[in-house]
Amino acid sequence: MSFPNSSSLAPTPFTLNGIPSLEALHAWLSLPFCTMFVIAMVGNCGLLYLICREQLLHQPMYYFLAMLSSTDLALCSSTVPRMLLLFWLDFREISFSTCLVQMFFVHTLTGMESGVLMLMALDRYVAICYPLRYSTILTNPIIVKIGLATFLRGAVLVIPFTFLTKRLPFCHGHAIPHTYCDHMSVAKVSCGNIKINAVYGLMVAILIGGFDILCISASYTVILRTVMSLSSAEAQHKAFSTCTAHITAIIITYVPAFFTFFTHRFGGHTIPHHVHIIIANLYLVQPPMMNPIVYGVKTKQIREAVVRLLGGKKLTDP
Repeated sequence: MSFPNSSSLAPTPFTLNGIPSLEALHAWLSLPFCTMFVIAMVGNCGLLYLICREQLLHQPMYYFLAMLSSTDLALCSSTVPRMLLLFWLDFREISFSTCLVQMFFVHTLTGMESGVLMLMALDRYVAICYPLRYSTILTNPIIVKIGLATFLRGAVLVIPFTFLTKRLPFCHGHAIPHTYCDHMSVAKVSCGNIKINAVYGLMVAILIGGFDILCISASYTVILRTVMSLSSAEAQHKAFSTCTAHITAIIITYVPAFFTFFTHRFGGHTIPHHVHIIIANLYLVQPPMMNPIVYGVKTKQIREAVVRLLGGKKLTDP
């Protein structure tokens, strides 16, 4: 008995078709994505350099921000260069193993980004609710451990995606209507039963996204109560202003994430497919581009660090 085109026996390369119905505009669509990619790379590299260079930025808040920037750099690098090759050179073919590796990194890193945003909410909770114990609660070893745990959580939960996809038969072709290898986009190309893929994908989304949003919501509920209990309006404003950049980052990240997740499962017949693919691509490049800008504009210490850097001084200089 033979199993033609079975991915488990003779995996053949996939073809990434890009953005459906907009193939003729790929060259033009590459311009904004390339611009966002360059801004994201420069912004996040610059932010990491500032945090490493300036002694006064060696605090838990900025360590978490460095985690976020590192995650954003890895996320952009794992998807955008391959997408630009497709747009510019019509380089569509991707091997089965490379597709699985990209799938692993895309979902692990998006889970990591969600986890870091949750850790940053807990950081603000400790800073505002327990300011005198802030440095003793969030010590460097603790930050390293919870950062590593966040990465391992995403990796362990995403690894089954590769095995669930590898077991699927692809007997009607290997053309993926996407610019990168997303779990459900690849699974939908299969001629087999993908119910377990869909169910497990939903479970992972709940375990990562649902848990993180619950922790973020709980943290900000307590933060809001604590801030409102402060005696002066000036103290309230000062305390809450330290959270504005993080709240903006949450909105930038989760809005396109929710759109992508729900349209994959519930909006396939009502939302044009090319709209879904464009949003899915923006989801991977827009937060990495915007996060350094948001923190640079809304965080006083980073603004001062930039001014000092341009003036050739460190924040520790008199």
